[in-house]
Amino acid sequence: MKVKRYDPQPQQGYNLSVCAAAFNEAQNLPELVGEIAQSVGKLPGLWEIVIGNDASEDDSLEVLRRLREQTPQLRFVTLRKRSGQSAALEAALRHSRGRYVATLDADLQNDPADIPRMLELIRKNECDFVNGWRKNRNDPWIRLVSTRIANGVRNWLTSENIHDSACGLKIFKRECLANVKLFTGAHRFLPTLVKLEGYQVKEIPVNHRARTAGVAKYGISNRVFKALRDAFAVRWMQHRYMRYELDESLCSNGVDDGPTS
Repeated sequence: MKVKRYDPQPQQGYNLSVCAAAFNEAQNLPELVGEIAQSVGKLPGLWEIVIGNDASEDDSLEVLRRLREQTPQLRFVTLRKRSGQSAALEAALRHSRGRYVATLDADLQNDPADIPRMLELIRKNECDFVNGWRKNRNDPWIRLVSTRIANGVRNWLTSENIHDSACGLKIFKRECLANVKLFTGAHRFLPTLVKLEGYQVKEIPVNHRARTAGVAKYGISNRVFKALRDAFAVRWMQHRYMRYELDESLCSNGVDDGPTS
């Protein structure tokens, strides 16, 4: 099956795409879509919500179909088999059309009301990518501890200073991901991967809410052990990334002139 490329150019008129990955979130999807619509509905330009359904085993697909009838701005893609959060999010991103792209978790712990404030920072040219920081988290203590360990490991190995790179709430210019190849777990490293491409990243505190429905899908092994493995991969990429500048004084007038006869 042909894989759709991530088009760095937005579709005409589309200002914002809000993307989320969802696995067995049927109870949360109606409120998620409603909150996003309320938060971004008054922003200028066309907007859309794109859900990557990670082969959910509950009623998520039926719920999405019903919600689309009520909210035409909603679009969704469904994976044939469960492939993980990164894959479902990438599928949603590949089908997005906005000039700006926001991501958030589907469990309602991220607050869509933060999106306009984050978008404004990019519009003011203060940065290209805004990462949310769940400064005051509403999570069980075991998740807090495991997440802090994982963030510490990521920052230590990648020489980063991001407090919460795994926060699902992010917003960025569409072109930030044009040359970024996502991999399993990449959503936890997006600020670093985007920096490698030369874009400016800013982190701001965002609201974080307790989960009220459904269950968490990712445990300590995801946050610590897999994060450690992925951090080594990103560190390797940082050290092997190609950086060079052309000496314009030693180039022909037209670099793209093509072959001559």
